[in-house]
Amino acid sequence: MFTQVDSSIAVESTPSWHRGVFDFPNPVNDYAARSTAGLVIALAAVSIVVNQPWLYGVLALGFVLRVAGGPRYSPFGRLAVHVIAPKVWRKEKTVPGPPKRFAQTVGLVFSGTAFVLSLVGFGLAAQIVVGALIVAAFLEFAFGICLGCIAFGYLQRAGVIPDDVCEACNDVTLFGRS
Repeated sequence: MFTQVDSSIAVESTPSWHRGVFDFPNPVNDYAARSTAGLVIALAAVSIVVNQPWLYGVLALGFVLRVAGGPRYSPFGRLAVHVIAPKVWRKEKTVPGPPKRFAQTVGLVFSGTAFVLSLVGFGLAAQIVVGALIVAAFLEFAFGICLGCIAFGYLQRAGVIPDDVCEACNDVTLFGRS
């Protein structure tokens, strides 16, 4: 399912029945990812203040869209890739895509958990979970430290994630450093 493009980056090759629909970019611009994290922080903070299930649902939906296709389906992702990264950061640093997709999946778990907690009447618990999400997103946005990417690297080193998923990801110390 993965093919080697060069000696440092393995690119996912998907079955033809869904090629293009569920592709995640590899590599990705780290500054676009950081921009998306900044937008997530803003929406998550509003979610905590408003504390309504529908807003936690919007937060979770954004993660679903980014997990499904990177920035292709996500308004935050598109804004980050096409406007914020090129016009505000004016930098590009490519990093492997699989850890970023994993990090988006972790964000989906947190935001989805907050959505469910809020639906069943545990608003304070939802706020706490989203607060933890804000901490992780802030580290990504402000310092380029991607906790999901670091976890991905450790899982790969432990053999939970096969090496061929991301050959460039084998060095945990490189993740999230800008």
